[in-house]
Formats: sequence, structure tokens, C-alpha cells
Amino acid sequence: MKRKLLFIAAVTFAAGTTLLAQSVPEINYVGDADFLSLPAYGEVAGVATDSRGNIYVYARTGNPYAEIGGERTFYHSGSRLFQFDASGKFIKEVGQGTYGMDFAQQVRVDPEDNVWTVDAGSNVLMKFAPDGGLLLVLGRKPEAINVRTGPGLKARLIDPDPPVLPAGGGGGGAAQLPPGAGVPGNSFNRPSDVTWDSAGNTYVADGFGTNNRIAKFNRDGNFVKSWGSTGSAQGQFNGVRGIASDAGGNIYVADAGNKRIQVFDSEGNFKSAISGVGTPQAICISGGSTQYLYSSNSNDPESMDNGEIYKLTLSGQVAGKFGRAGKIEGEFGMVNAIDCRTENNLILGEVWNWRAQKVALRP
Repeated sequence: MKRKLLFIAAVTFAAGTTLLAQSVPEINYVGDADFLSLPAYGEVAGVATDSRGNIYVYARTGNPYAEIGGERTFYHSGSRLFQFDASGKFIKEVGQGTYGMDFAQQVRVDPEDNVWTVDAGSNVLMKFAPDGGLLLVLGRKPEAINVRTGPGLKARLIDPDPPVLPAGGGGGGAAQLPPGAGVPGNSFNRPSDVTWDSAGNTYVADGFGTNNRIAKFNRDGNFVKSWGSTGSAQGQFNGVRGIASDAGGNIYVADAGNKRIQVFDSEGNFKSAISGVGTPQAICISGGSTQYLYSSNSNDPESMDNGEIYKLTLSGQVAGKFGRAGKIEGEFGMVNAIDCRTENNLILGEVWNWRAQKVALRP
């Protein structure tokens, strides 16, 4: 029998609390952690829904293995993508055994109902049609070169030389890119998320590894531009964990290390920054005529002190928050993904608790 926990919290005004703490109301909600049954359990890195109500779960589970092919070691099948109907009934596995599914990081559904996986192990994004066919690949899997050391083999990853750009003025020479700017194009280093604008352009958050940038591609997958580098100034990032876009074409970036969400236009021009919501991990912008921004305050790796989710207006005003860290139904364990197709009905992907959880807000 399903357990439903209704969390009703009152806002308290203790002496010495800040205005920010006093102004953030608690949102009542119902958590349902067993609305679907996963065919195999593992860390749920991504959840998403399409316009028909189908639910997609990208999980770090499966039967991973490595094999030697020529002079390279290939790693396979570390993650799986599952599809469910709106009632939570399992339909099928998408892309089973695909070369790029190593370490699940995120799954998203674009406005045309195509399903995108973001994989931080293979450094690859894959676009699947609604029927499951593979349409597009962005990125390239790293190559481990086997180096003989005595009687055995030892695999190591040969990194490319630091990227360079032509110096200005046409006088030859080269200028090194700033740290975290990455290589212009789709050479990702542990990408974390993806979003789109109304023109069909794709924006990739390339920021779970050494890169701290946003890469933009047109609807055909051709590279357009990128922006960002490592730092704390406007337009710089320190760990890009999530990305989302609103109906106006603005791009929201979860800049976790700097404890803020930065907002840009579609060309990467800085517009504003939102702080005071902890360390943003997963972010999502709801549908509907009035859109809201949801942001999870990620847990520190060694604690369960945080775990709440903030609801904000697109201007950055906090409308409320809900939840806390924990393991039981209605509590959250490292929310890495939020699906918020509708304002008050969310699905969360929890890494620590190996589950997807449905949450209904009670305004």
C-alpha cells in the first residue's frame, strides 16, 4: 500500500532570524516515492516527461563492462534509460547497450518530444526520437590508450594539449584560452545538462569536469559559440550543475560553486544573478502562462544538512520552499533532476535514494 506523507509546516519568526529567512514560506506538499517501479535500481540521475505524459528515467545501473579493441579500452553499459507511461507502468528501455551510456548525468525532453541523455562518463549527449531511434550525437567518448608496463597492460587517458586560439591582429602566434573555457565545439568534459530555445538552438552545460562553460549549437547540431570560464565574476562559473530556459529565451545556469543562478540572454550576455537559495544543483522552469523556477539546494557530500527545493519567480523572488534531506518518502536525497512540466506537480530524481519521487505542491 502506498504511503503518502503530507508535510504541513508553519513559518516561525524567531529572534535574530534574517529578513530572507522570515520571508520564505514553507510550501505544503505530498511525496509519493513508489509511483513507479524501476526494472533495475541504481542512482537516478535524470527524470523527464514528454507532452503525452510518458516518464523517462536515466539511472546509473546495468551491467557495465570493459573490453579491449585494438589499442583502446572501451567501457559499456554503465547506465540505462527507462520509459514509463503516465500511470508509472514500465513501457520499454530506450537505447539499450548504446555506446554512449556510461555514467548517467541527466535526461531532458525537448519541445518536439525528442529525448536527450547527458552522460558525464562518455562526454556524450544523445538525441532520441519519440519512437526511440537515435537522431543526433554531440560530443565524443574519451579514448584510453593501453600502455604496456611489464607483463600486464595499464590503461591511461592521454589528454590533448591545452587549446589555443589565434592571436588578434593577424600577426600569427597564439593566445591560450582562460581556464575552464574548454575547446570551442563539442569537446565536452563531463557535461551536466541541456536546454533549448524557441528557435531550436541547443545549450549544453559543460561544467562537471574541468570546463566551466555553456556551449550553444544550432538545431542541426552545428557549433555556434560558447561562453564562460572558471571564476566568480559575472559570466564565470565554478561548477555548472544545471541549465534551463524560459519562454523569452533567457538561459538560467546553476553555478553551484558560487552559490548562485546566473541568467543570460540567448547570446550569452549576462543579465542578472540569483543568490540566497543555497547551492543550486538541479534547476527547472515550469510550463504555463506564468513560469516558475525551481532549484534544489544540493547536499554536501558528507552531510544531510540541506535538501530543500526553492520555488522562485523568474525575476528571482523566492515564492517558497519545501522538503528536507532524508531517506523516507517525502524527504530527498541529493536531488539531481527536477521535471516541472506543470507548476505544482513535479518529479524528482534522487541520486542517494536510488529513486524517482513524485511531489504534489499544495499552495
